[in-house]
Amino acid sequence: MNARNPPEPGWFVGVEPGDVEAVARGIRDGHATESSDWPGRALESGFAEDEEEYYELLHGATIRAARAEVARRESADDRQLAHAIRALDDCTRTSNEIAERVAEWAGTHDEDARVDMEYVREVAEGAGEDPVEQRLSALATRTAELDDEADELRRFVERSAPDVAPNLSALAGPVLAARLISLAGGLEALARMPSGTVQVLGAEDALFAHLRGNAPSPKHGVIFTHEAVRGTTREHRGSAARALAGKLTIAARVDHYSGDYRPELEAELADRIERIRARDGA
Repeated sequence: MNARNPPEPGWFVGVEPGDVEAVARGIRDGHATESSDWPGRALESGFAEDEEEYYELLHGATIRAARAEVARRESADDRQLAHAIRALDDCTRTSNEIAERVAEWAGTHDEDARVDMEYVREVAEGAGEDPVEQRLSALATRTAELDDEADELRRFVERSAPDVAPNLSALAGPVLAARLISLAGGLEALARMPSGTVQVLGAEDALFAHLRGNAPSPKHGVIFTHEAVRGTTREHRGSAARALAGKLTIAARVDHYSGDYRPELEAELADRIERIRARDGA
């Protein structure tokens, strides 16, 4: 390189080897347009006494920088939303499963036992002196509390999703928007997906079965819960799912890259679904 194009500084320039945070920051924030003899330059600058020490410092810095980046990503709002929707699904699934156990147990002495949360709450309030009834009541109480937690988590998701992804939440509804973000692995990952992949998110088992030649190609995944798909006749659901997935993909990209709310996406989706349902009197 000539004097007009001096060599770029290494990540270690201006960094004290003993300053762990600064070393990690140099790795995380530094960049170069081309490679160089970084170990040799580190020795020349006095950053390290030999190549072994240089690579030890580089190893420690990269690990620390990677941990910091993972922590940053996990604390992002879309990741917190993903954790919340997963917790909601876990609480809902578990409370429903235990509600079945409560009803089955209660059915040994109550012919009117039934599998629903209202009955579980009745059992929770009906503890008597009998040790078996007390244990059953305690189990029912915890089941009801888990169901209450699911309701709280749902309200949290409904409040949080519009702040994280306003367009996606407007089109899909907050809960479905959060579920799509969770399945994709984050809003950025969702924004980078083609609409065909968004269309079948949540239908991975059916998709793999199709790829093995054991089942037809799935037309939709979790987006089936959206009224645009669920409310369309079976014959036209594939078209509705493609139209919805296309708009959801655009919404996710707008949310990730700009964040501005675009109400025209909702109008465009509504118009498209109306035209699909108009086919053959659908």
